Amino acid sequence: MAEEEQKSGLLNKNATRMLTGFILGTIVMLCIMYGGFAILAMLLTIIVIATKEYVKILEHKGFYPSIKVMILAEFLLGWIAYVQRFDLVALLLTFCAIASFMWVLFCGRQPYIANVATTLLGIVYCGWCPLHLIFLRNLCCERFADGLGFVVLMFTAILMTDTGCYYVGNKLGKHKLAPVISPNKTVEGSIGGMFFGVIGAVIVGACFGLEWYLAALAGFLCTIFAQIGDLSESLIKRDAGVKDSGHSLPGHGGFLDRTDSFIFTIPVMYYFSYYFIFHNDLLNDFVHFFRGLF
Repeated sequence: MAEEEQKSGLLNKNATRMLTGFILGTIVMLCIMYGGFAILAMLLTIIVIATKEYVKILEHKGFYPSIKVMILAEFLLGWIAYVQRFDLVALLLTFCAIASFMWVLFCGRQPYIANVATTLLGIVYCGWCPLHLIFLRNLCCERFADGLGFVVLMFTAILMTDTGCYYVGNKLGKHKLAPVISPNKTVEGSIGGMFFGVIGAVIVGACFGLEWYLAALAGFLCTIFAQIGDLSESLIKRDAGVKDSGHSLPGHGGFLDRTDSFIFTIPVMYYFSYYFIFHNDLLNDFVHFFRGLF
């Protein structure tokens, strides 16, 4: 009887997890497809919730970053991304550093240095990195009208990576990937995730006319940094002694738990796409450099 109840509970949990993932995924993809203000509103909503989770995690560690400074900076960064004023980023981040010190000076508490550092880290980690999704979506050139295909490629690579890591790790996993940070992850699972992530990227790339080798390279970068992002969030939680970042998403934990694979992958995908596909000056420089060696 107890075994049957346990199985029933597990099925209910999986069903809740799938339903939550489907609803959240649908909303996110609709916002990305529509673009403009919809994607900004979606990102800022996720960023604010993730920022609150980040602050609560660090409070377990005894750090007290300023959530007010972080959210204000993230909204300003969101505006900069929305109006495509990349030139204002350095200015804003400079004032964010000053504001973080001023907050500690006049309103903060011990540990002072850690609170300044974690405030600045939160602005970059929870805000600036995810906001690159707007830059990626708005990319355009003569060949590609926008960056929507590259966003879909990235999402596919990350989802296939997560799926591949889970199933290959369960079936073949023997060697621990990062035993201290995340004991359940294995080297075999990581390799399986890479394989499926790259295959998914090549398939999506072929659908909108991207060369297979560029799609494969993009997929490889996505799968690598998706796993690094996952491990990085696990590192923060492990150091703070918490299991989940929150309970905002039934069956998934918090927003940081659900989006950790995207945080580093989004900016990496943007810069790769910008410099090697949409504006390939850097790629041409690499080609000329290697030709010069031979």
